[in-house]
Amino acid sequence: MLNRRTLLAGVAGAGALSFPLFAFGQALTTDKRLLVIVLRGGLDGLSAVAPVGDPSYASLRGRLAVERATALQLDSTFALHPNLRKMHALYRAQELLPIHACATAYRERSHFDAQNVLETGGVRPFARTEGWLNKALGALPQSRPEMGLALSAQAPLILRGRTPVSTWSPSTLPDVNTDTMARMLALYEARDPALAHALESAMSANAIAMESGASDMNRAGPRTITPLAQIAARFLKDDGGPIAAVMEVGGWDTHANQGLEQGPLARGLTALDDGLDAFKTEMGAAWANTIVIIATEFGRTAAPNGANGTDHGTGAAAFLAGGAVNGGRVLADWPGLARGALYEDRDLRPTTDLRAVFKGVLADHLRIASAALEREAFPASDAARPLQGLVRT
Repeated sequence: MLNRRTLLAGVAGAGALSFPLFAFGQALTTDKRLLVIVLRGGLDGLSAVAPVGDPSYASLRGRLAVERATALQLDSTFALHPNLRKMHALYRAQELLPIHACATAYRERSHFDAQNVLETGGVRPFARTEGWLNKALGALPQSRPEMGLALSAQAPLILRGRTPVSTWSPSTLPDVNTDTMARMLALYEARDPALAHALESAMSANAIAMESGASDMNRAGPRTITPLAQIAARFLKDDGGPIAAVMEVGGWDTHANQGLEQGPLARGLTALDDGLDAFKTEMGAAWANTIVIIATEFGRTAAPNGANGTDHGTGAAAFLAGGAVNGGRVLADWPGLARGALYEDRDLRPTTDLRAVFKGVLADHLRIASAALEREAFPASDAARPLQGLVRT
């Protein structure tokens, strides 16, 4: 299935293509795959991964405290939100590693600044103009015209840089007649081989995406991430596809009427749960060599506000998922929620640097040299040593 956007991509030429130019059929130098899901808005980690065993949790959270009776128990301290049942099954299969009390180097409460630090791997906002994932992919053998893929209209900051990457997003324009596409391709082959290759690659990539139901995405709500996750899997598991992909999911800024088992947060967690499950199913056998990083720019306040929501916080929760993850446990140097333990008397205190998590995955999963991680991907991060044991051996 082809649409008008594919046609326009071919006409514009390789430099302006909005579809991947992967040389389908060529083998990559690694069978490892990475998906990064950026949760924009600040996920409430104290609801997603509830510390139900902390003696201060229930009283501090009040009406937003996840009840132990309905929570999905992980260990004596932590439990998943009841809407994360499929992720709980991954945990039981040792394919999910929740990470709690984590944060970037950022300690303020601006979405824009926090997301910038999350995506660049820098120590302060706007200190860098390139993303840590782009830099990391640049340290690998450049076996593809595009090493990474963004499931969006334009590459997010985490994928921007010198390493070639591409984008894919659904089009709202009508489908283009296949006969028209065939005639255009024949014209290019006769007049301009470079454009012919660009159009043919775009057609192949679009066909892969459309097999996942991409044509239905424009009718889906903003929280329906399952079709996008399926498309990411189709690209990643293809022999000539990218090594890494990035998805962005918004809507986690729950200042008012956050809810508990119902409400916007619960709906978002259900969508995330379903999306990750769909990604695993679509990956098939390739799931065994895959890691999914799920991270957000900061957490939420420990106590609810007067609008039955939570405000911008500091310490957050993140997840690693995949067949290559050494899961079935919670990674947390738990600081506790007693009043004296809170950061600035209001937030979960961060004790784990997300850069250490990212570096651990990149080093042990994608086998990126530590020198490249320290020099290129995460400069000035000596204190955030790569975490060991995140990847299944």
